[in-house]
Amino acid sequence: MSGLELIPLPREFYARECEVVARDLLGKVLVRNTSNSTKVARIVETEAYLGQHDLAAHSSKGRTPRTEVLFGPAGYVYMYLIYGIHNMLNITTAEPGAAVLIRAVEPVSGIDAKTSGPGLVSKALELDRNYYGLDLVTDERFFVASDDYQVPGIVSAKRIGVDYAGEWKDKFLRFYISGNRFVSATIAPAFKHLPP
Repeated sequence: MSGLELIPLPREFYARECEVVARDLLGKVLVRNTSNSTKVARIVETEAYLGQHDLAAHSSKGRTPRTEVLFGPAGYVYMYLIYGIHNMLNITTAEPGAAVLIRAVEPVSGIDAKTSGPGLVSKALELDRNYYGLDLVTDERFFVASDDYQVPGIVSAKRIGVDYAGEWKDKFLRFYISGNRFVSATIAPAFKHLPP
């Protein structure tokens, strides 16, 4: 990584179609500033959840206190707990109810923990449900930035753990950097390579 200053991506980056944002987040870096350190990790795997019509999305059950942030502006954190232990980091996009799940990251600096899986991402970056609703554009504690990294290739595959979602379980809405060893799962029933 070069000596470029890392600054938050603008709101316009997130205020686009969820699937586009999910792909474009690949290669970007998550920056987590604490009182005594800065942790930086490169996003290598994402999943798109397209909104209320997507039966795998939390918003498909309607607007609730839990999902409220999904129906607000783009570029905010939607954090939820799964299995009572894993915090899952999502980023809102343009469509009401839509968000991108960050499935895996590659440590760049300040991180020694495992990061190949969405629960591990939040643990390594010290993120929990207190970050629910955080504005990634204006909050210096946590944001997404771009450096000079070039994504070598993108793979699209079916999302993981959404077998309950009818036809939506077969949608190619998981994206990861081709050949990256930090991706959580590279073997899938079907996948396709996309241009970077």
